Amino acid sequence: MVHLLKVCEETMLQFVLLVSVVAGVYLLLNKTLFRRSRCRGNLPMAGKTVVITGGNGGIGKATALGLARRGARVIMGCRNQSTADAAILEIQQETGSTDVVYRRLDLASLTSVRDFAENLLKTEPRIDLLINNAGLVGDGRTEDGFGIQFGVNHLGHFMLTVLLLDKLKESPAARVITVSSMAHRWGNVDFQVLSQTRDLGTGSYSWQFFAAYCNSKLCNVLFTRELSRRLRGTSVSCFCLHPGVIRTELARNISLWQKVIVEPISRLFFLSPEEGAQTTLHCALQEGLEELSGSYFCCCGEQEPAPHAKDDKAALRLWEESERFCGLA
Repeated sequence: MVHLLKVCEETMLQFVLLVSVVAGVYLLLNKTLFRRSRCRGNLPMAGKTVVITGGNGGIGKATALGLARRGARVIMGCRNQSTADAAILEIQQETGSTDVVYRRLDLASLTSVRDFAENLLKTEPRIDLLINNAGLVGDGRTEDGFGIQFGVNHLGHFMLTVLLLDKLKESPAARVITVSSMAHRWGNVDFQVLSQTRDLGTGSYSWQFFAAYCNSKLCNVLFTRELSRRLRGTSVSCFCLHPGVIRTELARNISLWQKVIVEPISRLFFLSPEEGAQTTLHCALQEGLEELSGSYFCCCGEQEPAPHAKDDKAALRLWEESERFCGLA
């Protein structure tokens, strides 16, 4: 009996210790990797026009809702009209705004990007804010033969931004915001591979297309750095950001067994789309950010990107290669 009590006592102590460790890890992760933040910016948006890619779901929809609530005209560039219409209806019902509209945009098609930009230039008297928000994790090729993650996450947004720059410069204080990721820290841009394969990586294994995703997010940071250099002396500033680790449809293309692993973790730790939109909203609404043009943000504050994301030569080469790929050189 004494022995049994001793065993029970030891088991209970082990259980308490395990619970304490798990709770400690949970609290640590929520204070670091999964830390929440709140946008405090309050720039007036009434009368201003916002263009956002992928605004039909996830942090894009949450961002569009936040800007519509502040009185902005919001143009949502999306591939799927039915989901965009549903998102617009939800935003209208929640904010009372009647100035949220859909325009078709498929970032996996450079023709679609050009058509979208030309439509905006013809129909919109002003564009004050461009939010390059859309992104995906997956394998495959774009309509033009580029790796899908390079083509959608970087190249389509690059072309869209360049085509809209003159219109943005007409605004007294325009901003370009590109949603990157902390994954850029593990990224690498091999320009020889990019030139030969029109992709940032090869192979269809999970770790291979995740590596390509990291590479595409590094492109976002390098693009913002070079864009900032080219915008000096203009009325346009630009920023990129890590939104946090979010529960979105970003990984909708991953396999079923991967979802079985990811789903419980995401529900326990990941941020909601509303929480994930806060840093984007900070970059859009915070006063006095112009002097930080080209910077990388996280948790509603400026943060140092990875050292290799500050390589000016790589940023310039990526810009020139992207121009060539888009036929803009």
